[in-house]
Amino acid sequence: MDLMLAAQKNEITEHRIYSKLAKKSKDKYNSKTLSKLSLDELKHYNILKKHTKQDVNPKRFKIWLYLIFARIFGLAFTIRLMEQGEEYAQKLYSAQKEKDFEILLKDEHKHEAALISILKDQKIEYAGSIVLGLNDALVELTGALAGLSLALANGQIIAMVGGITGIAAAMSMAASAYLSSKEEKNGKDAYKGAMYTGIAYIITVILLILPFILINNVLISMTVMLCTTIAIIAIYTFYISTAKNIKFLPKFLEMAIISLTVAAISFLIGWLVKTYLGVDM
Repeated sequence: MDLMLAAQKNEITEHRIYSKLAKKSKDKYNSKTLSKLSLDELKHYNILKKHTKQDVNPKRFKIWLYLIFARIFGLAFTIRLMEQGEEYAQKLYSAQKEKDFEILLKDEHKHEAALISILKDQKIEYAGSIVLGLNDALVELTGALAGLSLALANGQIIAMVGGITGIAAAMSMAASAYLSSKEEKNGKDAYKGAMYTGIAYIITVILLILPFILINNVLISMTVMLCTTIAIIAIYTFYISTAKNIKFLPKFLEMAIISLTVAAISFLIGWLVKTYLGVDM
């Protein structure tokens, strides 16, 4: 009964979330599909209510939280994240023998198919631009800062050189993304694509040079910078793998191995420069 009531609370909460998202959506197809999902969740609530014979209130904090998620991270990520929480409900429904629960289980599977067609999300449409800025900044700047950490012994100088290099590269990358989008004519706004690329690049630059500004020891700063790199890759990979419903680990390992390999090679180059050219500041 406790599990049934928890599932019932979840259904009414998701009914409210879908309903509010439908009202806020500017895309007519998205709004229509979200409204249908909202009605499905209400139907599930009423079926469960017939068995529990109780009314339950929605989780108001969860409603507020997912509406914030939708605004910041986009519709695709928010809905996929929310649907991941329904696995326990599917197990509960599949264990019951009544026909009502067969209807619930069928609807839960149907939701997955409906959600695939709904994902008209600008943030996901421009994910390629974000990847371009993010990945390029991680690979280039992680390598550059690792190399500078041995060639130069002053964290402030490393941060200054890294910052100038990173911001210049961000503007160059944004300009290239703009020109590339205009040439491809793929229906995407070239300006928005360039903006996403440039912003992703600059945010990554700031996060990577910050340890060299805040910490006096260069080797500790470099270690923190590498940990930051891994954290950025993990967060972004979780976002994109959730939104696009793909496996987390292969994408995370691919980005992490590339970035750390470049950093290791650059670190070796920095050591060679310091050893054979005698550069030490």
